[in-house]
Amino acid sequence: MTLITDGGSTKCDWVLLDNSGAVVFKTTTLGLNPTVVSRDELHSRIASNEYLSANFKKVETLHFYGAGCGTLTPRSILNEVLNILFTNAKVEVFEDLTAAVYAVTTKPGIVCILGTGSNSCYFDGTKVHAPIPALGYTLMDEASGNYFGKKLLRDYFYNKMPLQIASQFESEFNLEPDEIKVNLYKKANPNAYLASFTQFIFTQEEINPYFYALIKNGISEFIECRILNLKQAADVPIHFIGSIAHFSKQIIKECCDEYSLNLGTIVQRPIDGLIEYYKNRITN
Repeated sequence: MTLITDGGSTKCDWVLLDNSGAVVFKTTTLGLNPTVVSRDELHSRIASNEYLSANFKKVETLHFYGAGCGTLTPRSILNEVLNILFTNAKVEVFEDLTAAVYAVTTKPGIVCILGTGSNSCYFDGTKVHAPIPALGYTLMDEASGNYFGKKLLRDYFYNKMPLQIASQFESEFNLEPDEIKVNLYKKANPNAYLASFTQFIFTQEEINPYFYALIKNGISEFIECRILNLKQAADVPIHFIGSIAHFSKQIIKECCDEYSLNLGTIVQRPIDGLIEYYKNRITN
């Protein structure tokens, strides 16, 4: 049996396929980004899932596509944890960009992730090329959930947020400085914690001028940093993956038009495309 995982920083989607390509089960765990989650916590989050633990010895192939897995050290940590748990499986860990590509295209294009974090790559139809490293939420991650969460907090504490919106913001979240600092500097997943504030933007009935400017500035910054830096940007479709991309689709379209970019597909959850990719691979 084949277990595939789309691993984000906030949550991970797992799907087990049998040898005919049929879905045995789907399940979800907390995020497993090895750059911000400790080895012990990675182990605990996987082991505590009853669907996964019941199949530790049954899985033959495990392909994990994850945020934070673009460099050797975090990828090795996660690989080690998975091998300890899935004792009979051939385990391979890939960067989440590869899953994003499989979810949206088989042809050349630029594929972007806008979720808890953000990233981009060029797919030439065969190989994924990611010339710009992803250095995480403290340095990069433009237009991601943690990017917008950070913007909201800064605007609130620097009194840049409109008063009515600030009043609503403080009624929905614990904004005690000590609470924020503990979550950012003492607990696992500070990037996911920052991203949790982003629901404040995307659960509103309408995008007010403050939110619109916030989102548009973030998308424009992402395009300038992560798309225009790729030499193929003017020649191929630009695809987007992730929850932030899904909820920002109209503004993404506006920004792509302004930069004369060819907008491709926008997909909220790549796991469905990944399932189809593996079904075809198993049955063909």
